[in-house]
Amino acid sequence: MMAAGDVAIRTVELRKSYGRTVAVDGVSLEVRTGEFYGILGPNGAGKTTTLEIVEGLRRPDGGTVELLGSAPWGREPALMRRIGVQFQAAAFFDRLTAREQLRTFAALYGLGHGPADRWLERVGLDGKARTLTQDLSGGQAQRLAIACALVHEPELVFLDEPTAALDPQARRNLWDLLRSLNDEGRTVVLTTHHMDEAESLCDRVAIMDHGRVLVDDRPANLVRDLDAPVRVHLAPGRVDVVAARALPGVETAADDPESGLTLTTRTPSAVLTRLAELDALEGLQVRGANLEDVFLQLTGREYRA
Repeated sequence: MMAAGDVAIRTVELRKSYGRTVAVDGVSLEVRTGEFYGILGPNGAGKTTTLEIVEGLRRPDGGTVELLGSAPWGREPALMRRIGVQFQAAAFFDRLTAREQLRTFAALYGLGHGPADRWLERVGLDGKARTLTQDLSGGQAQRLAIACALVHEPELVFLDEPTAALDPQARRNLWDLLRSLNDEGRTVVLTTHHMDEAESLCDRVAIMDHGRVLVDDRPANLVRDLDAPVRVHLAPGRVDVVAARALPGVETAADDPESGLTLTTRTPSAVLTRLAELDALEGLQVRGANLEDVFLQLTGREYRA
């Protein structure tokens, strides 16, 4: 166990039910100070309820939670000033510009215009200062929501699917901002359905389902422990499927006349060496296991509404 000063969040056997529905079923987590921590899971896994308990928005039915060394339930003002929360659905005050919105949030913490204007520039919205919040694009609105959560300079930040519904360019731009928050020493807790996002940003991730934590480790460790085969994709016509299946180390070979041949192997170096001898490397793609494979193995592939 880590010393208390090294832990930003500690939960022990958290439980929460709504009637007969068990939302959180014995969740124990520790998030280290300065860590970028991800909480992943399918819809209904218990992620949101767990975070709402940690943030002091809901009272648990059982178990304990410490947030920066204190109990969050009761929402002690001194403790709340030390955290920032960005919700998935940004809710702004009507008819305010981006600058007015951020200044209003700053005023709620007893701050002047300076911090608000600095954060507006920090998230790249100084050029949209006079734009009404309802006229901002999805990515701009998400950046403004993050600025509102950070205007009072909290040491611990909760981000609930901050890149949901954003295009790939906007997502990657926001990743740079999120990394910078952590680089400055802030503890960041992220929920996301994008496995590549969690794999790129997070020091550790917990994968939840049915109200329980299934695994908690570094993404690279989870992928390595999966022991999944490597997929080698060949362009159409490079190698005959019968010959491919006879290559040493090939476990399966699936042929598609349009997209090409896909091999699986646990000895990729041997397979690639043989393919090089067959002059079949042009257009070749190699894909190892990733966090999405871990997620699907643990939580299943069935559709979740």
